[in-house]
Order: sequence, then C-alpha cells, then structure tokens
Amino acid sequence: MVIFSVYVVNKAGGLIYQYDNYVPRTEVEKTFSYPLDLVLKHHDEKVIVSFGQRDGIKVGHAVLSINGVDVLGKNTADGKDILEYLKDQANYPVSIRFGRARLSSNEKLMLASMFHSLFAIGSQLSPEVGSSGIEMLETDVFKLHCFQTLTGIKFIVLADPRQSGIDALLKKIYEIYSDFALKNPFYSLEMPIRCELFDQNLKSSLEVAEKAGNFGAGS
Repeated sequence: MVIFSVYVVNKAGGLIYQYDNYVPRTEVEKTFSYPLDLVLKHHDEKVIVSFGQRDGIKVGHAVLSINGVDVLGKNTADGKDILEYLKDQANYPVSIRFGRARLSSNEKLMLASMFHSLFAIGSQLSPEVGSSGIEMLETDVFKLHCFQTLTGIKFIVLADPRQSGIDALLKKIYEIYSDFALKNPFYSLEMPIRCELFDQNLKSSLEVAEKAGNFGAGS
C-alpha cells in the first residue's frame, strides 16, 4: 500500500506543512529529430505538451530535462528559453524527458487554500447543523482523507484507495503535531512547522502504516 503525501492546513486556510512521501514516476525520455512532432506551450512557468501524443508522452506532460540536464521552469539549464531552443535545427537530434508536471510550492499553497474553501462549502451545504465538512474525496487512483481538530487545524492524507487505517493514522499525526510542534517553545501557532522531531516521527508513522496496510491502536 502507498501513502502519497501529507498536508497540514491552519484554520485560516494556509498551508503550514507538506510532505511528499511517494511521488509516482511516469516519465518518458525520447530522442527527436528535426522538426519536433509535438506541439509545446508555456503554462504556469512550465513547458507542457499541448498537442500530439506518442510513445507514452501525453498532453499535459511537462518537459523535465533536455539532453539529460534538468530544465528550470521555462528555461534550459543555461538560461535559454526551451521553446526557442527547440526551434533551432542546430540543436537536433535532442533527447527530451517528459513527465507529469510537478507542483510548485505556490501551487501547493493555492490548492490547500482551495480545499479549505471546499471544506467550508461542504459544511454549509449540509442539511443538518454541525456537519463535519469534507472527510474524504475519492478518485480512481487515490483517496484524500481529512481530519479537522476542534481548533480548526486540518490534517490531510493522500493515499492509495486500498490503504486501510487512515483514520487512525490521521489521529496519530495529530498526536505528533501536539507533542513535537505545539510543545516546542520556538513554534508559533498557525505558522509553518519546521521541527526535525516532527519530521522524523511523521515519517516513521507513515512507514509503519504502509508496511502494515493498517495503523491500529498502540502503534
């Protein structure tokens, strides 16, 4: 079983902690001759495929490296615009690695804020007073699980749909937060969590949960 990532969102909707436990690698590297038979475009500080699919390369995939060197957003390692670089026949043949666009820090902040709003909307749409808000969202490849404390802090785990014991894991993460963040004299409420003991205990709990496929009481 796999636990993909953990998010902690404060009561104002700000992302105060994020950890990627497992990032699936769906990358394809191909050598191309001139002219490039894929249509690329700039999108959110990345270069992505906008038209043309072949050999596992899909629309929406981002350019991750050129000739084995990682790209930096829209530019090559030496600062050249990727689209301009690929228009020049002198640069061919060229090896390009494509894959799922990786979320930037700003994108993660924005998505945490959006989920905070959706959580509030879920509570407001409830036909009954005192709804807990969104506790789980499910897709074909992952489930999002959310636990909100009485003080409004949200602990979010993205996991394989078959992973069991997530409710207990969420409560364990809350315990770790209470023990190693709240009791840290240098930590300020609602601010980003930067604590080595919090990191270590969180990672240990995720490993236990993945190996067991469950996370029971007393773990």
